[in-house]
Amino acid sequence: MPEGSRARTSCVGPCLLFLKTVDLFNRPDGLQDIRDKVIAGERLTPEDGLRLFQTKDLNALASMADFANQRRNGRKASYILNRYINYSNYCILSCQFCAFSRKKRDNDGFQLTEEQMVSKAREALAVGITELHIVGGLHPSLPFSYYTGFLRALKAVDPRLQLKCFTAVEILHLAWLAKKSVRDTLQELKEAGLESLTGGGAEIFRKEVRSRIATGKESGEEYLDVHGTWHGLGGRSTCTMLYGHVESLEDRIDHLDQLRRQQDLSHGFTGFIPLPYQPDNNRMPVQHAPSGYDQLRTIAVSRLYLDNIDHITAYWVGMGLKMAQVALSHGADDLHGTILEEHIFHMAGAKSPQGTPEADLIRAIREVGREPVQRNTFYEPIRVWPTELRPAAEIAAGGLALA
Repeated sequence: MPEGSRARTSCVGPCLLFLKTVDLFNRPDGLQDIRDKVIAGERLTPEDGLRLFQTKDLNALASMADFANQRRNGRKASYILNRYINYSNYCILSCQFCAFSRKKRDNDGFQLTEEQMVSKAREALAVGITELHIVGGLHPSLPFSYYTGFLRALKAVDPRLQLKCFTAVEILHLAWLAKKSVRDTLQELKEAGLESLTGGGAEIFRKEVRSRIATGKESGEEYLDVHGTWHGLGGRSTCTMLYGHVESLEDRIDHLDQLRRQQDLSHGFTGFIPLPYQPDNNRMPVQHAPSGYDQLRTIAVSRLYLDNIDHITAYWVGMGLKMAQVALSHGADDLHGTILEEHIFHMAGAKSPQGTPEADLIRAIREVGREPVQRNTFYEPIRVWPTELRPAAEIAAGGLALA
């Protein structure tokens, strides 16, 4: 047996992954210097990131991203049992890309009472939900006490229910309502039951792009400051990027670079969620929504560039579950969650279902040879499933091993 073959058969774990991936990496695609950095675990530069976005060799990009992901997360892929609640779609802003917001004069606006939100929480708990994901528009008249009130009421339903609420611009709005600093506002919300900020509202940080797609919204600097302040209070959050509209590839790398620098400072981002733009029912039409190719390369580049953020989520609501499943071999290690009652992407034209059963998420993960893991809000494991396929009835019965 050749010496190299003996080395491969004797290697296990990370060594085997390394040798297998190095074999796959041997290709004349002009990316060898970047590949060497990836194998060595060295940080990529913005110029490296741009070259990765520009390559037409998606297979080479995927192999590097999958290598980086498996080195960090092994062969586990996660999901969460969660429900979305949008408390209101009334908003004082008029972001060009938004199909969700309404003015008080519109006949299809809505505003939930505290009792309605508690009812939704009880329904969610009955089917095993562990997280409520709560965002809304910048309401023109609701008082600050409305927000602290529903946080306390939801926590009273079940203290174990994790509340992931509010975008950065909502926090700025609430600080204005409370007439307090961002830090003091976040502290009061935390005391009321807030456990994590959502990553929504990042869009694209570059000022010139932001002014075209979200006039009047908080700046990129303000977004990062809100999250950094929250991290300084011991909180954690996710972060996002809305891509596939009027931004350039350079704008995307600038966005990822700013997130990476913020993470270097505050260390509070648990995961990154690239959001493909949905082009319907808004004032910012584009000729084509992000293609499957663009979605997969964005996942892959994100995994390679964000070396200090542990998890990359393939958001099935925007991508579709089948494309999100493919993304698990392109650097993603998470499929987000069961969701239930998502409005923002669907009002913008998303064709995915309003929710996905847990069994479908587990099946999607297993079909690509990954180990399904039910996680909590902070990407920490709750239950780990065996890799082999099992009947859906067994999933419904809850035949899980505690992690």
